[in-house]
Amino acid sequence: MKISRLSTRRLAGLWTAGLGVVLAAAASAAAWLVLGAGQGAGQALHLVVWIFAVTAVICACAWIWLNRELHRRELDAGALPERPEFFDYSLLDLPRHMQELDGRTLRSLDFTVFDTETTGLRPSHGDELISIGAVGVHGGKVTESRSFDEFINPGMDIPKASIRIHGITDDMVAGKPGANAVVPRFREFVGDTVLVAHNAAFDLTFLKLKEAETGVRFDHVVLDTLLISVFLDRDTDDHSLETIAKRHGVTIENRHSAVGDAVATARIFAAMLERLEARGVSTLDQLIRACDEMVAVRRLQARM
Repeated sequence: MKISRLSTRRLAGLWTAGLGVVLAAAASAAAWLVLGAGQGAGQALHLVVWIFAVTAVICACAWIWLNRELHRRELDAGALPERPEFFDYSLLDLPRHMQELDGRTLRSLDFTVFDTETTGLRPSHGDELISIGAVGVHGGKVTESRSFDEFINPGMDIPKASIRIHGITDDMVAGKPGANAVVPRFREFVGDTVLVAHNAAFDLTFLKLKEAETGVRFDHVVLDTLLISVFLDRDTDDHSLETIAKRHGVTIENRHSAVGDAVATARIFAAMLERLEARGVSTLDQLIRACDEMVAVRRLQARM
């Protein structure tokens, strides 16, 4: 049976109380045997009461500390599992109307690195966008002065399980515009740049599902730092954002916020460009071909 974190806290409290009772009883029994055997029955009784009182105070302090620690860990988004990898890589096979970009070097292109936060992990089953964050990359450098960061009112209650991960509450999105207003603004922000995201198919799915009702299209070239990581580090199976950030010396600030993850992904992508060039991958066409090969690899690994 799966035990939730709340149940774990309750069990920890019971365990602490039970241990305190056992220790107090053992100490009291020893005191009674030693002092009660002689003429010190009254003194032994006072000692037993004192032992129980001290033990109760110690257990109470221990429980307060333990309860706070468990609660802190529950709210520590950085310790939570990575977002599951989204395997719908067909979403990355978008119409490439910007064929003239193929031969250009990666450092000569403008990129928009973005991330989303959502009410859940199933976009086709009613989950909604609640935040979009993005930052630019040009000349191989992150341009944080060009950024996008907006909350979105999803028109529904945000599940508590999702709030635990990204920390966005119903109060934070109350009064904010809906996706029909924010998504077109994000599309305008993106312009004709190349899109970049980590586990891009997940974020792109939410945007594609909004195309019909917003009237905007995301038919951009899309690069995925997860696939680039697979290409650069094929000898490892761990391509989570946290792990590839460590591999590239990037510190993630404001983890599980859309703009925080977007900035971290942009810094990772900028660091990846140097490694790609060392591998002989310097143009957009070369990188797309490398990522296409990695799509086949991930599809095969998903079946295993």
